[in-house]
Amino acid sequence: MDYFNATLSKIRNLEIQGAADIAKEASKAFIFKISESKSKDKDELIREINTIKQKIFNTRPTEPFMRNMINHIISSAQDMDFKYIIPSLHINLNKTLRWTTKTERELANIGAKKIKKGYVAYTHCHSSTVVSIFKKAKDTGIEFEVHNTETRPLYQGRKTAKELVAYGIKIRHYVDSAARLALKKADIMMIGADAITSEGQVINKIGSELISEAANRLNIPVYVCTHSWKFNSETIFGFDEVIEKRVEKEVWPGKPRKVIIDNYAFEKIDPSLITGIISEMGIYRPQNFIEEVKRRYKWMFTI
Repeated sequence: MDYFNATLSKIRNLEIQGAADIAKEASKAFIFKISESKSKDKDELIREINTIKQKIFNTRPTEPFMRNMINHIISSAQDMDFKYIIPSLHINLNKTLRWTTKTERELANIGAKKIKKGYVAYTHCHSSTVVSIFKKAKDTGIEFEVHNTETRPLYQGRKTAKELVAYGIKIRHYVDSAARLALKKADIMMIGADAITSEGQVINKIGSELISEAANRLNIPVYVCTHSWKFNSETIFGFDEVIEKRVEKEVWPGKPRKVIIDNYAFEKIDPSLITGIISEMGIYRPQNFIEEVKRRYKWMFTI
C-alpha cells in the first residue's frame, strides 16, 4: 500500500487521532498524491485535485478541520497558470503547517491561563489541544490534577492519561459511567471539538453533551478548546455536519445477531451548556466565536 492510501486507511481506522493531526496528515497525503499527477492541462488538473480531495474527505465525515486545511491549501489554484499550480500547493502546505503550529502554541498559552494552582480539571476523550493546554500549564509551574474518562468503545481517554502522566501531570482515570463522580471535585471542564456549526453547536466525542449537562448542574464551567478551523461554514447554508456512525463490532464483537447497536462517534453540545470556546483567536461565547471566524477567515465562505 502506497503512502497516500496507507494514510487514508490510518485516518479511517483511527490510527491517526485528533482533528489537528488528521488535518495535517491528510494534507501531506494530498500533496503527495497530486505530485504524481500526469494531467496535461489546467482543467484536467483541477478535476484531479477535486477527485483526490473528495477521496480524502470521505475517510471521516465529521472532520471540518481537515476539509478547511486542504481547501485553504488549494484555494488559489483556480487563479494560477497550469505550470505553477503544483509547486504553489507545496508552498501553501508548508506555510499552512507552520501557521497551524504557531496558532496551536498561541491557543495553549490562552487556555493554560484558565488552570489555577490546586485546580482539578476534567476532560473526556483525547484532544491534542487540551493536552497541550495542560502541558503548558505544567510548564508554567502550576500544580493541578486531571480527571478523565476512558471513552468507550475505543478508549481514547487512555491515550490522554498516558500522555499526561508521562509529562508528570497527576491524573485520575474513570470509567465513562462514573463521569459525574469525576466531575464532582473538578473546578473546570475542558474538552476538544471535532466540528462547530453556524448555530454554535459543538460536535465532540459521544458523551460530551451528557457530561456537559452534569457539569452545568454542578456549576462547573465548560470550555471547548479548539482551533477555529473546525468551524463548518457549510452549515450556514443549511447543510448539516454529519455525525459519524461507526461499526457495531467496535462496541460488541460477536454480539447476538438480533441485537442492534447504534455506535455514534460524536454528539452535538447545545451552546447554552458552553461557557466559552478557547481558540487561537481568544475566548468567545459560541455565537461571538462564529462572528470572529467570519471576520478573520473570509476564504472559508468562498470555497
